[in-house]
Amino acid sequence: MKSSELLSDALGRVREQVPGIVEGLDEDALAWRADPEANSIAWLLWHLTRVEDDHVADVAGTGQVWVEDGWMARFELPLPEEDHGFGHSSEQVAVVRATGELLTGYHQAVADRAQEYVRTLSDDDLDRVVDERWDPPVTLGARLVSVVCEINQHVGQAAYLRGLLARR
Repeated sequence: MKSSELLSDALGRVREQVPGIVEGLDEDALAWRADPEANSIAWLLWHLTRVEDDHVADVAGTGQVWVEDGWMARFELPLPEEDHGFGHSSEQVAVVRATGELLTGYHQAVADRAQEYVRTLSDDDLDRVVDERWDPPVTLGARLVSVVCEINQHVGQAAYLRGLLARR
């Protein structure tokens, strides 16, 4: 298996889970929070997709699907264009409300773009430094592994919340 195939598989596994997490849930259920400081399914799926969109667009040298494909306008969130959820307050988490169709559509569009990009990579590409603000500098491989970890963590949290909703 090539590195590009491994990355494609890892990113694709999250893509496969998102539709099942939102299936049958209305906007209120997707916005439900286990307590006032907790994240919602909607916020978790929006955030994981924003992170994937932001980070892959950055290393690929492209614009983000969020803006280029009109998803920001469709979501109509009162958040800045560059916002992807890091450091959100409880109040900011609460404003992320969306339908399952919107969350799934945006994620699918971002996943498509990410798949297109990682399929072009060679093993040598993964050693390219993409962020010199860190010591040691961050390589493309390390950045993409970070994306895989981030989105897997949050899709698991969203699935867990889906289970809590079912038990309420």
